[in-house]
Amino acid sequence: MATLVVIPQSSLRQGSPSCCGVGNGIGNAVTTSRFRPQILSSGSYFRSPSHENFHLGFHHSLLGPCKLVRNVHLSRTKGADSIYPFPRRWTAELKSDVDESSPPSPTVPTNSFTPKASSRDLQSVTSEDESSSLPGLVGEDAAVFNVQEQKTSSWIYFTVVLGVVLAILYVVWLDPRTGYGTAFIDALASINPNHEVIMLEILLIFALVHSGGASLRAAGEKLIGERAYRVLFAGASLPLAVSAVVYFINHRYDGVQLWQLRTVPGVHEFCWILSFISFFFLYPSTFNLLEVAAVDKPKVHMYETGIMRITRHPQMVGQFLWCFAHTLWIGNSFTLITSLGLCAHHLFGVWHGDTRLEAKYGEAFEVVKKRTSIFPFAAVLDGRQKLPEDYYKEFMRLPYYVIVGLTIGAYFSHPLLQAGAHFLKW
Repeated sequence: MATLVVIPQSSLRQGSPSCCGVGNGIGNAVTTSRFRPQILSSGSYFRSPSHENFHLGFHHSLLGPCKLVRNVHLSRTKGADSIYPFPRRWTAELKSDVDESSPPSPTVPTNSFTPKASSRDLQSVTSEDESSSLPGLVGEDAAVFNVQEQKTSSWIYFTVVLGVVLAILYVVWLDPRTGYGTAFIDALASINPNHEVIMLEILLIFALVHSGGASLRAAGEKLIGERAYRVLFAGASLPLAVSAVVYFINHRYDGVQLWQLRTVPGVHEFCWILSFISFFFLYPSTFNLLEVAAVDKPKVHMYETGIMRITRHPQMVGQFLWCFAHTLWIGNSFTLITSLGLCAHHLFGVWHGDTRLEAKYGEAFEVVKKRTSIFPFAAVLDGRQKLPEDYYKEFMRLPYYVIVGLTIGAYFSHPLLQAGAHFLKW
């Protein structure tokens, strides 16, 4: 069995490390010095009467290999019988290569490894496998969906919530007889009847509400709770988002025709493929549908796998791809101005999103930021991001299958969407 060794820094400075080896099983310690830690739980913390700073070290010996998969630094704590917490949890993979019935050797390690004594230990998980494997991740593994962990009651509740939200949206906003959506569009038209100006006004109001609500999220959640704030945030953002979609569908052929490529062979197929790819970037929110509906407690996630290896701002990239495809296909001033407004909002979202993640995750986000990129594949090309050999498996997950289904469904639902938008006459 592998041996874990705790080495006091004072001993390291003196050049003669005294240590306590952990033998066969937790708590079965063979003491070789006055420094005797008590292991309370695997990978959590040590309790010790010593007041010294110390590091967790490990070595490869005849007792077996030990692989450290998360860096460790134990900080100085004053007071007798104190607790030394790990800043980050760690796990060790132990593989037996000898007969454990034989007594362990008290040999002092010859190639012990001592992690950096720094608050930036997150950056040195391992030198050769920092960003290409799951053990070295600082952020979350994206799009993980375990069917066995799902509760039927949660998804029933999700379905009920979704139905109630859509019903309220129709009555309060969409229905021409009872909703305020028509009055909202008419109010904008009274300021300036130009369709392109109205479209920009809708996008601007949506950006203020959506990004403004996101910036106030931390304070709002402390005030009224995560679920209540999500309901308030969605209640303000969703009607404006629907208004933008409906108005775009109704007026997509307005304005000045700048080019006409719809009769060119291959252009339709190119635009369709580009739009299809864009949805893989556009909707990372499908990773947590239960949080979107506030069935589960909403969280600010920092993902690091899947589409995030390509760009840490997939929403922005997806919006650019979608706008390019639709502007190329339609080719008029209305679509061009709409696309410019959407892209401007998402460019702001790049800065805004990074700022929020940095405020929440601190140095952990700095690690993710260094090994990811805004521009797609930039971190991969300059070597900061190493794609695993089985990278494709990070996309073979249910949320991505849902995206494929919704994207194909949206394409074939275009006639229904156009009929619904025309019914509103916005």
